[in-house]
Amino acid sequence: MCQFCHQHGEGQKWYLKAANYSEELLNDVKRRRYIEHFFRHPEGLTNGAANLNKIQDMPAIVRNMVTPVLTGRQKKHHFGQVLPLEDVSEVLAMTTSVVRLTCICRHAIGKKEARYCYGLSLSPGGGRIKEILNELDDTFLHGPDTAGLEVLTPAEALLDMQKHDEDGLCHTIWTFQTPFIGGICNCDRADCMALNVSLNLQTPVLFRAEYVAEIDETACSGCRNCFSVCHFGALEYSHTSAAAQINPRQCYGCGVCRAACPTGAITLRARSASTVANLW
Repeated sequence: MCQFCHQHGEGQKWYLKAANYSEELLNDVKRRRYIEHFFRHPEGLTNGAANLNKIQDMPAIVRNMVTPVLTGRQKKHHFGQVLPLEDVSEVLAMTTSVVRLTCICRHAIGKKEARYCYGLSLSPGGGRIKEILNELDDTFLHGPDTAGLEVLTPAEALLDMQKHDEDGLCHTIWTFQTPFIGGICNCDRADCMALNVSLNLQTPVLFRAEYVAEIDETACSGCRNCFSVCHFGALEYSHTSAAAQINPRQCYGCGVCRAACPTGAITLRARSASTVANLW
């Protein structure tokens, strides 16, 4: 299991522990200020990525010293993990209400309102996370053509997540001053700063999922539809067997490739039982 499972989940999946969603954690002034600053200043994401680009130009010995420090700092503040749809469903089953809001990454990159982020609450009506978000700049959170924050039931949010899954978006869950879990986002590599930083700039800011994908070559038709939705370059094709294969070292276990497979040849297995059990 990932580091957070041991630290914040008592050896179980940390994102399925109700205490990590507690409204009481939002009484902490430092945490509330962090959330407010995070959403008020989306330019901080692009500035951070620009600085990481500079680090990539440094000698390897310097990069190898700096990167673990930056990742360790992120784990204390804003860190995530990839989740497959079935675990997203379990998370939503624990919540009482969900607030759908603008994705800060897509806002920072494209200056557009794109509602792929979902704030989670154990209280009705969006809880304190909605109160905090409502105090922020309306032009960012609401956009010029919308009517404000949307409060959804967990069932409504799950329908959205299923659609995102079919569209090939990778589900991720995020802390705001760890261990408080504030929301789920639905990401693609072009628009997500976290995927860009972790994959392209080689500075991890999220864990892989607790799973790894597998392909049954006898059921695979060789259509390669799955290639079009993999954000991690984990799919390969064998001309010898005329079937797709998973590179487990590249796979993040998001599971979205399953929705693209017409024969149901792709499944997920526990990362702990795979050959990459220690790769996070």
